[in-house]
Amino acid sequence: MATETLDLNVVSAEDKLFSGAVQTVQVSGSEGELGIYPGHAPLLTKIKPGMVRFVSEAGEEEFMYVAGGVLEVQPGQVIVLADVAVRGDDLDEQQAEQARKRAEEAIADQSSDVTYAEAIAELSRALAQLEVIRKLKK
Repeated sequence: MATETLDLNVVSAEDKLFSGAVQTVQVSGSEGELGIYPGHAPLLTKIKPGMVRFVSEAGEEEFMYVAGGVLEVQPGQVIVLADVAVRGDDLDEQQAEQARKRAEEAIADQSSDVTYAEAIAELSRALAQLEVIRKLKK
């Protein structure tokens, strides 16, 4: 019996990062984590900075980082329209760790030129990137 699949497209403003058949998709939606399997009900939601995890038709697990965007689920098709998307293998752990430290320092230093909201957003992006990196190392 053939495995049911979904057609997944992950695109950013700059590039199409993935297009192909997958078994499952996991993404951080605005209201929490979403697991999408073949036959999922139609859905349109914002996504927050975090990980997109999918299992290819061949059974290989892949990870990407997205910095927000929109997720559309239709029968047999999932589209991730990301503000910024990066393949997990292309993330730089040192750079993400430095961004996390800068954001934490800006949050602690209220006399900084960076607003609290900007620092929280930067911290969220850095932590999401580090989470993708940790998942890849497992």
